[in-house]
Amino acid sequence: MTIHVGPVVVALLGSVLLSLLAFSQATIVGRDAALYLDLARQAVEHGPAAVFRVYDWPWFSLLLAATWSVFGLPPEAAAYLWCTVFMAGTSAVLVLVTLRFFPASGYWASLVVLSLPAFNQFRGDIIREHGSWFFSILALHLALRWFEHGGWWRAAAVQSAIALGALFRLEAFTLVPALAACMLGELATRRGWGRLLQLNALPLAGAVVAGLALLAGAEISQPRVANFLALIDPQQLLRSLDAMASQLADAILEYHAREDARQILIFGLLLTLFVKFCTLNGPLCLPFLYRANWVAVGEYWRKLRPLAWTWILYLCVLLIFFIRFGYINSRYTSFLNLLVVPLLTMALILFCRSHARWSRFVVLVLLLLMVRNVVSLGAGKTHYLEAATWVTENTRSDDSVYYEDARIAYYAGRGYPVSPLTGEQLMAADPPPGFRYYLFTHKPDDDKLQRWLATQQKQVIRRFANRKGETILVIGE
Repeated sequence: MTIHVGPVVVALLGSVLLSLLAFSQATIVGRDAALYLDLARQAVEHGPAAVFRVYDWPWFSLLLAATWSVFGLPPEAAAYLWCTVFMAGTSAVLVLVTLRFFPASGYWASLVVLSLPAFNQFRGDIIREHGSWFFSILALHLALRWFEHGGWWRAAAVQSAIALGALFRLEAFTLVPALAACMLGELATRRGWGRLLQLNALPLAGAVVAGLALLAGAEISQPRVANFLALIDPQQLLRSLDAMASQLADAILEYHAREDARQILIFGLLLTLFVKFCTLNGPLCLPFLYRANWVAVGEYWRKLRPLAWTWILYLCVLLIFFIRFGYINSRYTSFLNLLVVPLLTMALILFCRSHARWSRFVVLVLLLLMVRNVVSLGAGKTHYLEAATWVTENTRSDDSVYYEDARIAYYAGRGYPVSPLTGEQLMAADPPPGFRYYLFTHKPDDDKLQRWLATQQKQVIRRFANRKGETILVIGE
């Protein structure tokens, strides 16, 4: 199969340019990013072992620390570099997969990859998902080649990519059962079982080594892995589902509908996930309003079954997470959208072929969406930097300071202190914690805050606000 490199290069270079544009818009890093960056600093100053005592899955931070140590790039610059590389790699591999699925897709595949809101809205963020997405999509690309040609080395490459993706997010292991599910039809023959063994030889070898280590008395403990396994434990899952269903029944259901609360809840959560999935596709969902384009779904299932099975199983993982924790966000669901980039591309092309006069308008909309994903016209969080400067100039490093948003401490050079108390919980605490200063992100006229100030005999020392009016309050005696 001949694959034109032009669309791949366009996706690669376009991704780098969009990432640079997104990073230029950032005023401060996100909460998770500040944690990862501070962990990287600790790894360089105190060694990797110190980081594991603070955070149980710090591999991204260790990558940043290694980049700092070897190349001299400070953590934030190293993070921007790696996120740019991972996103560019993900974009290029997605185009490769799409061209294998639909060779006539050409530059349409690049346009879809670079405009998809689910993926591109995170270009300005330093998050672990970038690494997980890249290695997961790479693993699926390699898996498609393995399904065509076989081979022990190709199978090992697939599983190695999955393992690297799991170092960023454990959910990458969803690909292991997904790829196995693609072979269900082959298991009636000895050759099928041999291929299944070939594909899973590496994880099986790892399981054997771990088992031998346990038999030898070695202690193998990883809290993140243990938590992940507890998350999918059927008994715990059913208890969480029943508790959520009971709350739903008590809140809104009539007596005669209570016995259906579990089913109502499951279908409601699935509908929520589906709506979020469609929303994150943006206008790329619109071609499916035309029934003639549904043929793309059948082609997707037939030619890209590894991606389709991964979509199904990852949806189940999201549903489990939703049930266990009661919320879901776009970062978690976006992988679903990445998996259907080839499907979205084919549907878009079919639409433009049948509605040729709309083609230029569609291209214009996607180009505008491409820019909209990475350019923000909102007010930057400059008040965080101003508050951090105040902390640096007016407090000592050993002062007891409460940060409702620990990014202020990060930019003040005081690390990233994670408090178990939210601002609301702190104000309700009895007795109140004995901090010398409190930095709140509350509005100055918040009733709870005003009552707390009066009760504790404290006052607002300084206030910092951005153009939007978002405020940080410095409170003390």
